[in-house]
Amino acid sequence: MSTGDERMRILKMISDKQITAEEGAKLLDALRAGDGDARDRSEPAKPRWLRVRVMDRTTGKTKVNVNIPVGLVDVGLKMGARFAPDMAGMDLQAIQAAVKSGYQGRIVEIDDEKDNERVEIFVE
Repeated sequence: MSTGDERMRILKMISDKQITAEEGAKLLDALRAGDGDARDRSEPAKPRWLRVRVMDRTTGKTKVNVNIPVGLVDVGLKMGARFAPDMAGMDLQAIQAAVKSGYQGRIVEIDDEKDNERVEIFVE
């Protein structure tokens, strides 16, 4: 019997008052836990990308938009520090720690007044 059929059977048992709603909820949770393809929906997805975006502050247009797989973050940050001397002042270890901890969202936002650019780094 497919899990969809099993869910419908549990819901029918609740509507026929063969089991209580609480018992039905426990059965549905157990069914979800036993489903190998389903993951806990309350648990957020693991981050997959580190996005580096450089925008022109005047026009708002994106100059650079690079997506780096999270698995390559260490390599990408080292390369970035090598080719962009301004990154030397950034706390690369803090970025690596945020990525490894599963944090999602913006982790860096820098306004470069000299070049009139904004640099943003996101974990998605």
